[in-house]
Amino acid sequence: MTAAPTADAATADAATATAATADTATATAATADAATATATADAATTGAATTATTATTAPSAPAPPPVKESRADPGSTAGLVTPRPHLRRSRSRTYSLTVRALGPVALLALWWTSSATGVLTPDVLASPAQVVDAVGELWGNGQLPDALATSLTRSGIGLVIGLAAGLALGITTGFTRLGDELLDSSLQTLRTIPFLSLVPLFMVWFGINETAKILLIAVATTFPMYVSTSGGVRNTDRKLVEAMRSFGLGRLAIVRQVVLPGALPSLLAGLRLSMTLSVIALIAAEEINATEGIGYLMSQAQSYARTDILAVCILVYGLLGLTADVLVRGLERVLMPWRTAGPGGGAR
Repeated sequence: MTAAPTADAATADAATATAATADTATATAATADAATATATADAATTGAATTATTATTAPSAPAPPPVKESRADPGSTAGLVTPRPHLRRSRSRTYSLTVRALGPVALLALWWTSSATGVLTPDVLASPAQVVDAVGELWGNGQLPDALATSLTRSGIGLVIGLAAGLALGITTGFTRLGDELLDSSLQTLRTIPFLSLVPLFMVWFGINETAKILLIAVATTFPMYVSTSGGVRNTDRKLVEAMRSFGLGRLAIVRQVVLPGALPSLLAGLRLSMTLSVIALIAAEEINATEGIGYLMSQAQSYARTDILAVCILVYGLLGLTADVLVRGLERVLMPWRTAGPGGGAR
């Protein structure tokens, strides 16, 4: 009876030991799994560090060749070269004047050659030597200085009247809407009438005195100045005009300080045209029964078939036109020095 309980107790102890052994094995397995996970994490960390170290220490791979961008792309920098400014060689004033004189000298040489070879006979056109002798004759007896002074006075007075009228009308029509609506259409109609057609009418209105001659020159020079002034005033920056008004400037001050300086290129262009037309109108005006002036010398030379004196008068008219152009160029250099350079940057 005693042995049976002992055997059961032994069996229970054995079972308990077996369970303890199983628990121990389970714990060991769990420990092994934890160790494996730790080892795996360490390996991953080591691999990442090794990769980073390799990426840091390894030489960089050669960059791919740059793609050549189109020149039309504003951000393109490939293929650009250092800009080389185009600089023109500076020319001395003597060289420039020499080049300008080549054309007139060539014409003079052709004229002299034609006269010397008999192509041009004296009854058609006098030779250069005969023209020089005629200048000496007219200057010696005082006819040429008196005629030149009379013609310059007529042309100058008519030009001043025409410039003043054209400037006033151009500012009125270009700066005010009312003036444009009232005057522009009428002035454009009158502008298309040739001033030479007004000669008979002026002779009826004013007679054959100096008034008719001066007013004919004034009418001829008014319209070029009017058109240039009106266009220049219209092209003035309106924002600038409004800004000046906001600062309290009156109309006259705006015209004087803003509009006229802005329209200066157009004003000088109109002045050049008007001065050229003043010489042309002078020729027509001095045909109105003139008793003095260059036109009078021409009519007298025509009566006596003096081609040398006719050539002198023609050359005087030409020199007057050239002088007017030179004066306007001088005004451009003084008033607008930034426009004295040509397209390539060189002096004109």
